[in-house]
Amino acid sequence: MQNKTNHPKLKIAFIGGGNMAAALMGGLIPAVAAASDVHVVDVSQLSLTRLEAEYGVSTALQIDQVVAAANVIVLAVKPQQMRDVIQSLQPFLTKQLLISIAAGIRASDMSRWLGDYPHIVRSMPNTPAMVGKGITGLYALPGVTADQKQIAETILSAVGMTSWFEDEAKIDAVTAISGSGPAYVFYFIEALEQAALELGFSPEQASQFAIATFEGAASLALHADEPVATLREKVTSKGGTTFAALSSMQEAGIQTAIVRAAKAAAQRATELGDEFGQQA
Repeated sequence: MQNKTNHPKLKIAFIGGGNMAAALMGGLIPAVAAASDVHVVDVSQLSLTRLEAEYGVSTALQIDQVVAAANVIVLAVKPQQMRDVIQSLQPFLTKQLLISIAAGIRASDMSRWLGDYPHIVRSMPNTPAMVGKGITGLYALPGVTADQKQIAETILSAVGMTSWFEDEAKIDAVTAISGSGPAYVFYFIEALEQAALELGFSPEQASQFAIATFEGAASLALHADEPVATLREKVTSKGGTTFAALSSMQEAGIQTAIVRAAKAAAQRATELGDEFGQQA
């Protein structure tokens, strides 16, 4: 099968079969790789059975020779599990590309754990990938080849947009903005729903109007030729309803609080990297 990377035969192994891994499989099969060329390892037989039924992939409860035969290994486990997974994976590695989607684990630390293994891409996708609307920040160690970078981009772009960063520290900022960002949006939607309820909407109407407003505004911002500040100004007539709402938010320091919150998330991402990186 010829795929988008022009790679003659892309064989992908996933270590971890959770929601993000499933989202990637949904984007990859069959556009980038055949189901027969995708293998998943997970400790949960229930998860594996679900993935087999939904995507037709092969599965195993532990790392095996099928993983060794892959040319791409996606590390889709929780950060606290990564060190143990790396140890288990090491005997099976030759020159495969490793793509990590785990928050807070630095590529440089993974490389060190593997005896300076050079073929590692660190990525930070976000949960909208589950509906093909994600955005992923990527960082490659210097030893990653141009072909491997293209493969990584193809895999992650199967579920949304991608952007490369030359400085790995910027992935902590990506974590704070787009990785954690959906939670900020959901938080605002919840507040808007609550306001709608207090203004007399039914729960169904409150949810419908809040979500549709976010979806429509985001789509407009994406497709407009103007910056979002201009779009905001166009909705805000002096002395009108929007002006009253935004004035209240400004008085409450909402924008400052959001910026401060995102910076707190970035700082925590850096701290997690320091904590995980201290592992031998």
